[in-house]
Amino acid sequence: MVLLGVLLVLLAGGAVALVLTEESARYILFGYTFEPDQVEMFLVGAATAAVLLAGIWLIGSGSRRSARRRRRLRGARAEASSRVARLEDEKRELEKRLEHNPEPGDRLVARGSEDTRP
Repeated sequence: MVLLGVLLVLLAGGAVALVLTEESARYILFGYTFEPDQVEMFLVGAATAAVLLAGIWLIGSGSRRSARRRRRLRGARAEASSRVARLEDEKRELEKRLEHNPEPGDRLVARGSEDTRP
C-alpha cells in the first residue's frame, strides 16, 4: 500500500510539474495534443489533487498497518521470551531440589566394565 501511495504522489507531482513548466496551455502527452479550457483545467487540477490525497492516505494507512504488525510481533516475541525464561527458572528450581533431596532411581548409574550383561 505504501508503494502504491508513493507512486500516486509521484504521479500527481509529475502532473503539477508538467503544468508549471509549460509556457502555453497546449500539452503533448503520449503523442496526443491537449489544449484544455479553464473548466477542463480546473477539473484536471481537482483530479490531480484527489490522486495526491489518495496517495497520501495510502501511505499513512500502510504505515499504520505496518506499525501495528511490528507492535504485535514485538509483543509475541516478548511473550515467548518470558515463557522461555519461566521454563528455565522452573528447570533450575527442579535441578536444585533434586541435588538436595535425590530420590532413589533419579540417578543414572553407569555399568562398569566388570559388569556382564545377561
